[in-house]
Amino acid sequence: MTFHWFLPTSGDGHQVGAATVTAGAARHDRAATVGYLTEVGRAAEAAGFAALLTPVGSGCPDPWIVCAAVTQHTDRIGMLVAVRAGFALPTLVAQQAEAFQAVSGGRLALNVVTGGDPAEQRAYGDFLDHDARYARTGEFVDVLRRAWRGGPFDFTGEHYRIAGGGLAAPLADPPPIYFGGASPAAEAVAARQADTYLMWGEPPAAIGARVARVRALAAGRGRALRTGLRLHVIARPTAAQAWAEADRLLAGMGPERIAAAQARFARMDSVGQARMAALHGGRADGLTVAPNLWAGIGLVREGAGTALVGSYAEVAARLDEYAAQGVDEFVLSGWPHREEAQRVGAEVLPRVTAPLAVPTR
Repeated sequence: MTFHWFLPTSGDGHQVGAATVTAGAARHDRAATVGYLTEVGRAAEAAGFAALLTPVGSGCPDPWIVCAAVTQHTDRIGMLVAVRAGFALPTLVAQQAEAFQAVSGGRLALNVVTGGDPAEQRAYGDFLDHDARYARTGEFVDVLRRAWRGGPFDFTGEHYRIAGGGLAAPLADPPPIYFGGASPAAEAVAARQADTYLMWGEPPAAIGARVARVRALAAGRGRALRTGLRLHVIARPTAAQAWAEADRLLAGMGPERIAAAQARFARMDSVGQARMAALHGGRADGLTVAPNLWAGIGLVREGAGTALVGSYAEVAARLDEYAAQGVDEFVLSGWPHREEAQRVGAEVLPRVTAPLAVPTR
């Protein structure tokens, strides 16, 4: 298994924060300065994590710029940079990736994000509907990979038309493509284009079914892909201490925050967001949806809304359980991200019994 951590580019603190600054977001105790994000990156690097995932959206700074800055103050940890497909031409993104690889020493991976909030998409100037956005994402990745092979090439699709495109020379170290989405349209793109298919945390049996389905789709195209799971972690020496921490986080959310966040989530057309909402139903009770899997995070945070809660041994056992369902990679996080990277790296990862990938950079 490979483990990654999250880089809180909108700010950090001791309460559940949204990935981007939106309705329902907590007030952050720690500003997302390059200095602080570097501290998170160094903590994750020392703890053995392979890469840092960043968010992308209207409420957070541009991940290209922030991640490039953090690479100058860390030694080996990779950067899983989120890119919103359709907001920049894939031929330009190919150049940005080339430059990032040069300045970072080849530490780039790309998380290609399609977008699930129509209001936010329109604010950027994008008026495509759900399935059309995923069709565009498929073309985006196709053009991006062709550009990395070196030019010239031509392409004519529904969303992109390229004449004589491509980098001047093939990119020696093209970054792997991470991609997520729970709809049939998203799974079809993953089967054709993704190197690693990302999911948000659901009960293990549900994740196992999704892994089997998307791998079968990929195999039908003669491809194999890895799968990854995005989860928060609340791990402590004892289960009682971990659940007390979950209760503390829940107490800090408040009904107004929950209502504002849920109103925003309800307008989205994201199937993944709907699956997260179905786990808690907007209610602050009955939040344990599987052994050690707590849906309370999703009351106020968009996207990944579940956490593994328990003793160090219990959380490690649940990670092993997901690995047995076919999950290859995990993107973990916790508040505050600097201290929790140290805790999870020191206390949870050594207890995981499935083989761990050792970062080599």
